[in-house]
Amino acid sequence: MKPTLHKGQLIRWKDDRGFGFIQPHDGSQEVFLHITALKDVNRRPQVGDFICYQLTASKDGKVRACNASIEEVKSKSLSSTAPKKSISRTVDKSLSLALNTLLLSLLPGLGSIHLALTSGNLIPLILYPVMSFITFRLYADDKSRAQQGRWRRQENTLHLCEFMGGWLGAFVAQQRLRHKSSKVSYQVVFWVIAILHIVFWLDWLFFGRALINLFFAIASRG
Repeated sequence: MKPTLHKGQLIRWKDDRGFGFIQPHDGSQEVFLHITALKDVNRRPQVGDFICYQLTASKDGKVRACNASIEEVKSKSLSSTAPKKSISRTVDKSLSLALNTLLLSLLPGLGSIHLALTSGNLIPLILYPVMSFITFRLYADDKSRAQQGRWRRQENTLHLCEFMGGWLGAFVAQQRLRHKSSKVSYQVVFWVIAILHIVFWLDWLFFGRALINLFFAIASRG
């Protein structure tokens, strides 16, 4: 007998861990979905996707999805014939990412150039691109480890690289690789680091380092 094909909507998805849960159309109990159950799709699943799947029982007796596919997503072998709308969306996302990255890097870039011209200090001008490249590669490696079920990179290591100047590379990696972008606790720390960098250069360029001096004055009193 041919296995029954079920349909449902993906209501939760942990991209960094590669699993989520489907709410079946018939309103029955949520079904566990692992990334390995998806066959021949050309993108990562996202919350809101409609999933076609079959059911199987795991070793512990729990029901989970298998032979799953994202509805209306073509297989890899047919990706060259994807509709123009899909290509247009991809281009729009790339342009949006480039624009957002440019806006975020504006103050650090101008500040680094200003520092290099006024004092000859090239460290920030070199550090930002180098650390961004390193951090992007660490994100890619961590995602690969997650997909293969191997030991992961520690989050503190990633945050340290972001703090050392790699936060722009981390931002690009989060958007391009869909990694660490949905974990709220991680995002809070990441944006605190990013804002600290932006505020530092804002103060350096426009406020005569008043905020920096105030910070050190408060720290010395403490």
